[in-house]
Amino acid sequence: MQLKIMMPKKKHLSASRAPLILFLCQMISALEVPLDPKLLEDLVQPPTITQQSPKDYIIDPRENIVIQCEAKGKPPPSFSWTRNGTHFDIDKDPLVTMKSGSGTLTVNIMSEGKAETYEGVYQCTARNERGAAISNNIVIRPSRSPLWTKEKLERITLRNGQSLVLPCRPPVGLPPPIIFWMDNSFQRLPQSERVSQGLNGDLYFSNVLPEDTREDYICYARFNHTQTIQQKQPISVKVISVDELNDTIAANLSDTEFYGAKSHRERPPTFLTPEGNASRKEELRGNVLSLECIAEGLPTPIIYWIKEDGTLPINRTFYRNFKKTLQIVQVTEADSGNYQCIAKNALGAIHHVISVTVKAAPYWIIAPQNLVLSPGEDGTLICRANGNPKPRISWLLNGVPIEIAPDDPSRKIDGDTIIFSNVQERSSAVYQCNASNEYGYLLANAFVNVLAEPPRILTSADTLYQVIANRPALLDCAFFGSPLPTIEWFKGAKGSALREDIYVLHENGTLEIPVAQKDSTGTYTCVARNKLGMAKNDIHLEIKDPTRIIKQPEYAVVQRGSTVSFECIVKHDHTLIPTVMWLKDHRELPSDGRFTVDKDHLVVADVNDDDGGTYTCVANTTLDNVSASAVLRVVAPTPTPAPIYDVPNPPFDLELTDQLDRSVQLSWTPGDDNNSPISKFIIEYEDAMHEPGLWHHQTEVPGAQTTAQLKLSPYVNYSFRVMAVNSLGRSLPSEASEQYLTKAAEPDKNPTAVEGLGSEPDNLVITWKPLNGFESNGPGLQYKVSWRQKDGDDEWTSMVVADVSKYIVSGTPTFVPYLIKVQALNDAGFAPEPAVVLGHSGEDLPMVAPGNVHVNVVNSTLAEVHWDPVPLKSIRGHLQGYRIYYWKAQSLSTRNRRHIEKKILTFQGSKTHGMLPGLEPFSHYTLNVRVVNGKGEGPASPDRVFNTPEGVPSAPSSLKIVNPTLDSLTLEWEPPSHPNGVLTEYTLKYQPINSTHELGPLVDLKIPANKTRWTLKNLNFSTRYKFYFYAQTAAGSGNQITEEAITTVDEGKMAMASRQVDIATQGWFIGLMCAVALLILILLIVCFIRRNKGGKYPVKEKEDAHADPEIQPMKEDDGTFGEYSDAEDHKPLKKGSRTPSDRTVKKEDSDDSLVDYGEGVNGQFNEDGSFIGQYSGKKEKEPAEGNESSEAPSPVNAMNSFV
Repeated sequence: MQLKIMMPKKKHLSASRAPLILFLCQMISALEVPLDPKLLEDLVQPPTITQQSPKDYIIDPRENIVIQCEAKGKPPPSFSWTRNGTHFDIDKDPLVTMKSGSGTLTVNIMSEGKAETYEGVYQCTARNERGAAISNNIVIRPSRSPLWTKEKLERITLRNGQSLVLPCRPPVGLPPPIIFWMDNSFQRLPQSERVSQGLNGDLYFSNVLPEDTREDYICYARFNHTQTIQQKQPISVKVISVDELNDTIAANLSDTEFYGAKSHRERPPTFLTPEGNASRKEELRGNVLSLECIAEGLPTPIIYWIKEDGTLPINRTFYRNFKKTLQIVQVTEADSGNYQCIAKNALGAIHHVISVTVKAAPYWIIAPQNLVLSPGEDGTLICRANGNPKPRISWLLNGVPIEIAPDDPSRKIDGDTIIFSNVQERSSAVYQCNASNEYGYLLANAFVNVLAEPPRILTSADTLYQVIANRPALLDCAFFGSPLPTIEWFKGAKGSALREDIYVLHENGTLEIPVAQKDSTGTYTCVARNKLGMAKNDIHLEIKDPTRIIKQPEYAVVQRGSTVSFECIVKHDHTLIPTVMWLKDHRELPSDGRFTVDKDHLVVADVNDDDGGTYTCVANTTLDNVSASAVLRVVAPTPTPAPIYDVPNPPFDLELTDQLDRSVQLSWTPGDDNNSPISKFIIEYEDAMHEPGLWHHQTEVPGAQTTAQLKLSPYVNYSFRVMAVNSLGRSLPSEASEQYLTKAAEPDKNPTAVEGLGSEPDNLVITWKPLNGFESNGPGLQYKVSWRQKDGDDEWTSMVVADVSKYIVSGTPTFVPYLIKVQALNDAGFAPEPAVVLGHSGEDLPMVAPGNVHVNVVNSTLAEVHWDPVPLKSIRGHLQGYRIYYWKAQSLSTRNRRHIEKKILTFQGSKTHGMLPGLEPFSHYTLNVRVVNGKGEGPASPDRVFNTPEGVPSAPSSLKIVNPTLDSLTLEWEPPSHPNGVLTEYTLKYQPINSTHELGPLVDLKIPANKTRWTLKNLNFSTRYKFYFYAQTAAGSGNQITEEAITTVDEGKMAMASRQVDIATQGWFIGLMCAVALLILILLIVCFIRRNKGGKYPVKEKEDAHADPEIQPMKEDDGTFGEYSDAEDHKPLKKGSRTPSDRTVKKEDSDDSLVDYGEGVNGQFNEDGSFIGQYSGKKEKEPAEGNESSEAPSPVNAMNSFV
């Protein structure tokens, strides 16, 4: 007899009030114990390994070693370990601990000990009274990332067009490193069909070009397991072009040995790798097969691949590295064969054949499965595997080779099969099947559990099924028993067994009624029997009336701007609650306030052309759905005289009907619409119990509707009023309706915004948004706060608190995840089961500083910092990021210590590197790194120091020109305020500027760095010079500072100019000018009197007798001559002379000067400085000694230019 666990093969879509559990694990020759918690509490079961570490387990030597071994069984199993084939006594090693209730080992090597000490092969055994299960052999090896062997690499020099291979040869690590090539700036070297990296890490050049010349070909090896990168010494490559080669030949050889225009002769392809015409490749089944061909030649060869006597698998073939690498994923034995790669360019082609053989580690054909048998039954364990070569099958019993295990007369071994006959309870054990060949092994545990169990019904008792009439009904009866029970179905308390001519009886116990009718309603009983007993279960079936639309929406034609209403009346089973949804053109209605939906109507107000289309009413229940559609056509409106509009009159005759606990129907009579159609009604309510006199918005309904089904909240004393709305506004409110008090009920919802955050390291603060008065649904509102650790097995801890919004749990461990839920309750009962929220207890400062901090200086102002991440457990909070503190200790050039100003840079998240910008060149810096969580910063890492290289200096602080002479100028300066290195020298450049502001030749002069003063000699007199001055360090030239200056003028010319100016400032000259002005004034007055009077009159004589003796001269703007102004003395005698302000003299607004009154610029003076020129008329120019040039510079301006 065979035992089976009967599970339903079919699953119907009808809803039920209880969860439907379907077991789908039927076996042919034995049954699996179902994962039913109540069932597992009573059944004895041998151990089963549920979790274990991988076979090849490479560990990080910097972290604790965790070797996993988890198992289940009844009774719970005990655990033991072997190491390298012998018993591993963990009690004798203080560094090794085993997790409680588990076999998982933890080796604490972070405090002391070395990972290498624990290398070896480990195996876990889980044992109870029914047998022993064993894990795979777990090989523990620490990862290794060795340094590159020191080597001196010579510079590689070759001609343009030659081929080149740059070897990488990385150190052997565990696991093997990832290879890539970069330059000194950590930029990946570009690769192409001409330049590419091989599978072995070498860098191949099919032919070199001059741009391949560089000093920094660097091979990097990245060891992902330890997150380290090792660097090979840079390789220098020099590609010599034809011109450079000819220059070299010209210097050493005869003229007849020059190269032609081509850098290197073109040539057909040859393979750089692999060598020869053929090679072999072996790969394991399931791995990625990688074949590589890299060729050199000029022009660059192109690679092609074919498979001889076959085609490449389309969906598993990929080309990498510019088609130089062929990859086939999930390789199988069928992929064995000869693969040919062809390298071709314009001068020829070459091919290479790679013979591929696919081997296979063992893989399952049929893995052994657990057997659950009853006493006296038969069964088999089959262990069938394949591989290349064919694997060898061996059996173990409870971890011991079956050849030396105790004999069992019920067991017979036949190769890969164990046959059991007439088993007894002592036959229970765990069998291990090992399939192995030279490429690996498979190990599977399968137990034989001999049980004698009476029948059990696993489907929940009194399950209710609801089905629509005339549809199939499936009633489930999942069962278990050993031996396998038989199943019978009965209807009613005294009914007979149901026959298969009307019903369908499935092997898994399910009863199917093909067409359920109203008379199918009733109680059905499922009975399971075996020789050890009987079990039964009642199932209830209800047949519901189908949902129908008895009033469907109708075709409508409406004018633009009007209102249209579609009606959809649904009839349904009175025990089902339907929901009605409207669609437009099979999509959701537009989110437009013009569309309103109530129980039976869809109303579209202010219809426009876009509203035309098909409208569908869909009615849904929990068991079925129906739909009906109608078309709306929109037409142009008919012109009508504009009526006189007003707001509507208020509605009246409010009435409450259909008064239920959660709803009521309100009806009313509309008032006059005053020539404007009512578009909607607004319904408001008052709660006389909680907020008397305050009206709240309840709902709105279309203007064509005069009733509304209102949803109510428990424990509210309602009154309602209605207002009508048209295009001009809303009406006055109606009279209030009668009051209606709803009954109290349990809350419908739970608090929202539930959070769990700790304010201290040892607490958990649970907060939530409380319910308002309407949501409480009754008196006595409280909250049940529950919590438990997420990763523990603890039960929920609960506390009922008053109507508050916070509860604090004290004494929690630091930063532990908690599951939290807050449930509302009142005097009527509890709200529904609340959702579980994840929170955390309080954070504490991190315990560990980031390790392996190192700095890469990128340039004089930028550095890159790397660090290892802090273990998550030591962060003790939400990781915010990492923070770098850095400060400049001193400048390497001045060595002066200043106040240390620490700078901070924060890098968000789990980044393990960051850039420090804005550093000062040639400086000594110190930094440390700290991890940051929500509580604050952790300890600082050990300080790391680094120096920035030299940079270019700033401009000199100042530049002055002192002590000008005829032919020399002396420059004085202050050194740069930021030298950014060691100053090597100053550079002074200067050039003359002529009268038309044109620049002369530039003179370049180098000045030692220790000078702050320099005299320039042999300069031109009376000449303006412009100076450019900057400092230099080994890094280059800094910013320049500029200045201008003028050498002094010739003494003779300066004296002549001085005499000209002195004449204009003599006292006699000023007096002469005043006398002339006075004389002219008197003459004008006399002429005026004579012209107007013709003689003297008595009155005039009196006026003359009393005339003011001090006649003040008039000013120029009065039309008379004013006094001579000393300011005129400073006007230049020559136009165009330079001034110290802008180095040029502009023509004054007034041209009035001695030139206008005399004989021009060259008016003559006596030796004593008196002016001998005449004011009347112009005379012939007479040469003035020492003043023949009209372009002589003004001595006043010349002097001013040195100020």
